[in-house]
Amino acid sequence: MKKLLLFLVCPFLLTPALAQQKKLTLEDVYHPEKRLSVEGAMSIGFRWLNDGEHYLQRTGRGTPLVKINALTGQRSPIVEADQMEAAFKKLPGLKEDEARNAARGSFTLSPDESGLFLYLKEDIFYYNFARRQARRLTNSPGLEKEADFSPDGKNVAFVRDNNLYVVDVEQGREKQLTKDGGPRLLNGILDWVYQEEVYGRGDYRAFWWSPDSTRLAFLQLDETGVPIFPVVAQTDLTPKLEQEFYPRPGEPNPKARLGVVSIRNGEHQWVTEPKYRAEDEILIVRVSWTPTSRAVVYQVQNREQTWLDLNSFEPARKASRTVLRETSKAWVDVIGVPIWLQDGSFLWQSARSGFSHIYHHAFDGKLLKAVTSGDWSVSNVYGADVASARVYFSAHRENAIDQHLYRVNLDGTELTRISDRNGSHSANFNKNFTLFSDTWSDVDTPQQALLYRAATMELIRPLAEARESVLKDYQLSPVEFMQVKTPDGFLLDASMIKPPDFDPSRKYPVLVYTYAGPQAPTVRNSWGGRTYLWHQFLAQRGYIIWEIDPRSSSARSAALAWPIHRNLGELELRDIEASLNWLRQQPYIDGSRIGIWGWSYGGFMAAYALTHSTSFKIGIAGAPVTDWRLYDSIYTERYMGLPNQNREGYEKSSVVKAAKNVHGRLLLLHGLIDDNVHLQNSVMLMYELQQAGKEFDVMFYPNSRHGVTIPTLVWHLRKLMTEFILKNL
Repeated sequence: MKKLLLFLVCPFLLTPALAQQKKLTLEDVYHPEKRLSVEGAMSIGFRWLNDGEHYLQRTGRGTPLVKINALTGQRSPIVEADQMEAAFKKLPGLKEDEARNAARGSFTLSPDESGLFLYLKEDIFYYNFARRQARRLTNSPGLEKEADFSPDGKNVAFVRDNNLYVVDVEQGREKQLTKDGGPRLLNGILDWVYQEEVYGRGDYRAFWWSPDSTRLAFLQLDETGVPIFPVVAQTDLTPKLEQEFYPRPGEPNPKARLGVVSIRNGEHQWVTEPKYRAEDEILIVRVSWTPTSRAVVYQVQNREQTWLDLNSFEPARKASRTVLRETSKAWVDVIGVPIWLQDGSFLWQSARSGFSHIYHHAFDGKLLKAVTSGDWSVSNVYGADVASARVYFSAHRENAIDQHLYRVNLDGTELTRISDRNGSHSANFNKNFTLFSDTWSDVDTPQQALLYRAATMELIRPLAEARESVLKDYQLSPVEFMQVKTPDGFLLDASMIKPPDFDPSRKYPVLVYTYAGPQAPTVRNSWGGRTYLWHQFLAQRGYIIWEIDPRSSSARSAALAWPIHRNLGELELRDIEASLNWLRQQPYIDGSRIGIWGWSYGGFMAAYALTHSTSFKIGIAGAPVTDWRLYDSIYTERYMGLPNQNREGYEKSSVVKAAKNVHGRLLLLHGLIDDNVHLQNSVMLMYELQQAGKEFDVMFYPNSRHGVTIPTLVWHLRKLMTEFILKNL
């Protein structure tokens, strides 16, 4: 529980008493072979089945999916591997080991749970459970991507060579639905910037089945004029060149349009909306269907994302209308799709008040009721239980660092917290909202997954066997969560890890860790993985670890982020420095030995701090954006606007432009094939530092993208970072 202290800070401890045993080594945390196993008790591959009484789950990493009775825990195979292997052996052109792997590898289950498809030999194969029959659905030199079952399980849609196809699973008859796809015209598949900044990292699928399985809505992206950025991998004798469409601020974006195609006859309809002007350069940011398949529901934003329209298109009437428009004082975030209720009304999540809440709208867009309200924010809406007229969601209601689960009546009454322990909770409900899995962690505890009854919150059982923590034998310090008051009276969320042998009469150096991106907090009561362990390792070496969220990064509200619009860096640094002013007032802080580190936006923040402040002795900037004109258009313009309309903002936020002002020792880190924040960011900063005669340290990592993930390179990276800190801070 929180413990209120006087004046500036209200800390509370969430860690058990210190274990007075051994200290962590760097090998314990990051060595490829010797590191500790701290994964927790997670449910792997969890998916509810249609009956709401069973679910699929892997018993371990790399093991087959099994069907589990939610109430009893009884297990049975979703498919008999030997029978499936025998069926695949009958197919021409497959070797025995290929058939064996097919029966024991990854697959996609059909919505009606009568069969599955899988990728094998760069083609799609289907297996029917009842008939124990395998079928090869495609046989083409072209690679099939983003395959997806129709809701009735009778067809599979996919993209090949940037065209959309469908194949029926019973006969294997393939039908090409678009024919104009090519290198610069993409049908049913997203480019890099759309998947990264609009639909979500790793999600390239850009087609959506109608619930009645008769049509597909799809995006077409025209990349004409979109610049191509080269990325070169150079660890082989012959360098490998990758070329990716990558628009930067002010450069041409892909032109998006929405189509609807019948899978019966291939008839196309293009969704047109005359009210959008050419200068809007619209983004199509979400697509879904009404439950009756009557209409495609799609969301549109202007290029700078200052408004969002929820639109509806009815293919039968060839008519489009705007259901509602969202605006804000800065930008509008894309939050989700409508959640439809039986009467045709829908639930809609919006930050229109400055706080993210749930609203009930009629089919025509009329507001019926604010289901939630207050000075707190909803995180995720899981859906509505029709039988009880209750809505289930997660939120940061009590504070910004804990995420709890809640339910509320559709009329906004009886708001109830249903999760117990403090920490971070996320839920996965069965379709009847009678049972759900709760994935929970806190700052001390790796993730655990438990199964509950929704109505009574009765714990049924764990979804994975909890192992005794290996960390019990280690001397870990408590994490102190606190709030620090800024000069204007705002309370910043922060946390501190002190050395386990902390002596208040001594002076300690401080390492600041932050991300600082808009509405992207790092100060959370959730498991921090190996970064948390590394921070504990450094605390055991005599450092105080200070995590701080500028107010714009807080999970409390969208409105707190809006003041940074068109001016990234300045206000975030002001809040970080306000927290340092409080730190320096503590008798145990050595104010002359403060360092900062971060990755991605956090790397930008570390580099920006060293070039716009004299508070830091060292900084570690991992994969930093060093000039926002170098990053992608959709993310950057959301927060900075267009360069030709905000020249001053881009100049002020540039680390490259301020390189001559660097104060403190800087370590630059970057993956050599980073296709997100390009290496050019670090190279341009390096050049300006050299031009200014500034000394700094740098390390690049081959075969590494935006994050360094190869275990041996992670080990090298963390050794380097540790040695840099021990030597210079």
